[in-house]
Amino acid sequence: MEYIDVTSTPPNDLTPLVLVIGKFDGVHRGHSKLLNTASEYNEGIVAVMSFSDHPSWILKGDREYDKSLTPIHHKMSLLQDHGVERFYNIQFTKEYARISAKEFVLDHLSKLNIKRIVVGEGFHLGKARESDTNDLIKLCAQIGIPVTVIPLLQEEGNNISSTTIRSLIRNGEVVAAKGLLGRPYVVTGHVVHGEALGRTLGFPTINLAGKVDRYVLPKPGVYVGVAEITDSDHGIERHNALISAGYRPTVKGETYLIEAYLLNFSGDLYSRKVSLSFLEYLHEEIKFSNLDKLVEQMKLDERNAFIFFENE
Repeated sequence: MEYIDVTSTPPNDLTPLVLVIGKFDGVHRGHSKLLNTASEYNEGIVAVMSFSDHPSWILKGDREYDKSLTPIHHKMSLLQDHGVERFYNIQFTKEYARISAKEFVLDHLSKLNIKRIVVGEGFHLGKARESDTNDLIKLCAQIGIPVTVIPLLQEEGNNISSTTIRSLIRNGEVVAAKGLLGRPYVVTGHVVHGEALGRTLGFPTINLAGKVDRYVLPKPGVYVGVAEITDSDHGIERHNALISAGYRPTVKGETYLIEAYLLNFSGDLYSRKVSLSFLEYLHEEIKFSNLDKLVEQMKLDERNAFIFFENE
């Protein structure tokens, strides 16, 4: 997939495009519907135009939005899986936010050979979200671009949205989040050296670092999940896992950490890329009075994990 960084206006280009515009955080089922519709037109390559950062974070400093369900490296991978061939990443700043809807369409989008634009019905554009899809249709008509507006996808009467999914993840409701995403919630990073406490207790774990801090972090607790390990020589290995996310109160941890114990696995995974899928929340973090009680709980969690996968 071709990546184009946009700091002001997009570069002039004659490639025929079906352009889908949106934040695409999570690339959830609603986003999939937009992308599938765009690919059906066969009027050009499917391209996505999105923002580097959430407007609520840049303009309001709202920490609810300083993390992502899918940081850019993850978002691009998912978009490519949906057949997207070009990705315009708008560097969203306070200065960029002052651009009017008219300027965005007539001065920015006009530089591209857009055959059709696809957006969701909740789409807004321009300074202070001044314009809606009706305004977009009128402005695009001035430069001969048709606009397709897709109704918002709903689940049990509620709109599927990134905001809802964020809340579910932060509350540990990963099963419900999976229903809206269309896949399990995944955090990707690289394995780093930890304190090796798990190994001494008979439960060697892998510690995830790297780009993990860019994700919306799941509620602290213990989860059943799957680890996908990327190996340049052998492709992707999948292993069932127990995932611990949080602050490790028994050992007085001070920072949020994601670590995983892979069931029926032994080996060295340091520096390897690992994607952890969160399938089910087992329980909150527990502060034990000693390590023996911690080990008892870990053995119980392991049994419950085996039962979970046997029943899948």
